[in-house]
Amino acid sequence: MSINNVNNNGLPKQPAVDSARTGSQQAQNQANAQSAATQSAQVSQAPRQDSVTLTQSAQQLNQAQRRGGDAPVNQEKVDRLKQSIQSGEYRVNAESLAARITQLESQIFNK
Repeated sequence: MSINNVNNNGLPKQPAVDSARTGSQQAQNQANAQSAATQSAQVSQAPRQDSVTLTQSAQQLNQAQRRGGDAPVNQEKVDRLKQSIQSGEYRVNAESLAARITQLESQIFNK
């Protein structure tokens, strides 16, 4: 029983690969890969020039946060409020709260 042409499906044999030509192609591929790596390294070493620009409202919020961080804290008042909240005696005045929120927003956004 002959099994010579099993992998070729009856087709004629392919010519043998020229190993010298294949070796030169591999050398060329390696040279191209090194060139690409060198170019990539040169690009990655270039200084970046990223920048960020904040909107006017973001700048105003940033200023308000800085001013708020510098404000003194009345620790006695904080302790009294904390105690009244824990005891259930603290009542929120919704109208006063709404007015203060509106006032704060108008200060922040200059309206």
